Amino acid sequence: MSSHTPGPVPGPIPHLAGIEHIGLTVPDISAATRFFTDVIGAETLYDIGPFASEADWMASHLAVYPGSRINRMRVLKVANGPVLELVEFIASGPSTRREGSDYGGWHLAFYVENMDQAQAAVRQHRCEIQSGPVTMTEGPSAGLEWLYFKAPWGQQLELVSYPGGIAAYKEKRLAVWRPRSGV
Repeated sequence: MSSHTPGPVPGPIPHLAGIEHIGLTVPDISAATRFFTDVIGAETLYDIGPFASEADWMASHLAVYPGSRINRMRVLKVANGPVLELVEFIASGPSTRREGSDYGGWHLAFYVENMDQAQAAVRQHRCEIQSGPVTMTEGPSAGLEWLYFKAPWGQQLELVSYPGGIAAYKEKRLAVWRPRSGV
């Protein structure tokens, strides 16, 4: 154990404005684009690739296996939130899907105005619904409704809705950003 005495805790990143994009590694960029276009309503903004580099640039800059390269990268506009960056790598090491409980595991959540209509659309697209919709009725998340489902390649996704607000936000009088239709 180090005997180093920590100094003052630094403040947060200055002038941070919000989330600009979310990047997903996908096994097939065309199939992933069709999914996000057909199910989520995304729109393609631009493409990049293929992109390869010398030596271990990709490994040191993008935390991928040495020798990996980007086959294609596509940026999608998703309603009123950050853009979605899809990346299809040609990896030089094993490609495995993480579980949500693994360190670094995560999911994307999309805000919807009407959960019943959103659930019907997810079912029409034959997406695997993992759970929900679930409506939280007590505690700090009272007012939140959610539904978990999967993209065809196993990516965990979530739909959330809280048109009347969430208890914790109301109690603390927090102004929390959320996308809204027609804005």
